[in-house]
Amino acid sequence: MLKIFNTAQIREWDNYTIHHEPIASVDLMERASKAFVHWFVDRYTTSCRVSVICGTGNNGGDGLAIARLLKESHYRVSVFIVRGGKESDDFKANLSRLHQVPIKEIVNSVDTALFTDADILIDALFGSGLSRPVEGIYARVMDCINEARAVRIAVDIPSGLMADHHSTGKMVKADHTVSFQNPKLAFLFPENQSYVGEWHIVDIGLDNTFATERETPYYYTTKEAAKELLKPRLKFSNKGTHGKALLIAGSYGKMGACILSARAALRSGIGLLTLHIPKTGYVVIQTAVPEAMVSIDEQEEFCSNVPSLETYSAIGIGPGLGQQKQTVGAFWKVLESGKPLVIDADALNILSTHRELLHIVPQGSILSPHPKEFERLVGTWSNDFERLQKQRELAQQLKSVVIVKGAHTSIASADGKVYFNSTGNPGMATGGSGDVLTGILTSFLAQNYRAEAAAILGVYLHGAAGDAAAQVNTMYAMTASDIDEHLPAAFKDLAG
Repeated sequence: MLKIFNTAQIREWDNYTIHHEPIASVDLMERASKAFVHWFVDRYTTSCRVSVICGTGNNGGDGLAIARLLKESHYRVSVFIVRGGKESDDFKANLSRLHQVPIKEIVNSVDTALFTDADILIDALFGSGLSRPVEGIYARVMDCINEARAVRIAVDIPSGLMADHHSTGKMVKADHTVSFQNPKLAFLFPENQSYVGEWHIVDIGLDNTFATERETPYYYTTKEAAKELLKPRLKFSNKGTHGKALLIAGSYGKMGACILSARAALRSGIGLLTLHIPKTGYVVIQTAVPEAMVSIDEQEEFCSNVPSLETYSAIGIGPGLGQQKQTVGAFWKVLESGKPLVIDADALNILSTHRELLHIVPQGSILSPHPKEFERLVGTWSNDFERLQKQRELAQQLKSVVIVKGAHTSIASADGKVYFNSTGNPGMATGGSGDVLTGILTSFLAQNYRAEAAAILGVYLHGAAGDAAAQVNTMYAMTASDIDEHLPAAFKDLAG
């Protein structure tokens, strides 16, 4: 897992490295600038005209070092220094090293055509230490950056964006953000997408001991971390040792949700899968998912009851379920069973409208709402940071895992930790994608994965299958069935 540190911890990490490596602050800045330039030269040719916009703090020092290194790599570089604050020592050192690069200082006024000659603008005005909204000359420069017809690349973090809090005021709208060592929390929220653009992490060699020892509630799931969670398949195992799951899903006109979820559960290693469905779905389920056993409800078009739940190691409920009165009663029985549950779709909507049921959600369950379903559960929020706090509070209240789906799906555990996912793509924003995830999660929970591990691994593989599907079908033409069909490729890649 990559730990996501706050601004104070990032500053402490820099200082820890400086004192324990040891390395001079200006030399650590040089290392960071070289990592940025290495990323840059892999993507842009020397024919590009590059302008670097610098403040006078350490982020500006990064910018000056980057300008010098790009000049040495034969790029056409110019530098703009925005004056308005105190010069840091490392800024001064890098300014003294900068030769044969045109420098223009901006003090009081800004020409609106300031950056018209540039193909690429590198934003090095402010780093992650900014603590208040930008105003004055800096705000006017940001307007010019955002209006320029150039590719905008932010150094470490877009200027004006707060790393740990909701941001207001002027911000640079970067096409790319090249961040040092680890991602910032702000990168992972929809509200900041138009400012962060596509973000990239470059390793600048900060001390690993600090990262190991310092605590944080926030993590970013890497492929290596997901692989460590995947249990091996033992030689003498059998279908009984790989879990027995019950999936309660489907209603008239919505049996497709049950099929998608069931296929995903089977593709995720479950030993035995039983589907409880209304009578209307019997023929289609037996045809579409022959590997699953079927329990038939007494009602024709919806589920009104549940079979005996004693033999199942986990239960998934919700995809295509409907919200009829009898279905609510059946859901109540499932909750009272105390079995670990995966609760999704209509089961979540039942919880929202029958809030007394929240108090009997079994500990160690997994709830997997999309943002609108989550809003129905907890109420509205004013920004994504507040939404995250509500997610953590609900997970702690229920002593369960709460997933909020989307880009960088967030997984809140009962102990207050949050894991952001690294896989997936916009092609997965299609009907049925969530039903596939329900099947994967139910399968892992039945295989005796802890709820937290089941959620982290399940969400990772769901996204990885979506990425594999996009490679074949494109993000435009993907369907939820494509995610099901590419689960084997995702497992193959992860298992290595």
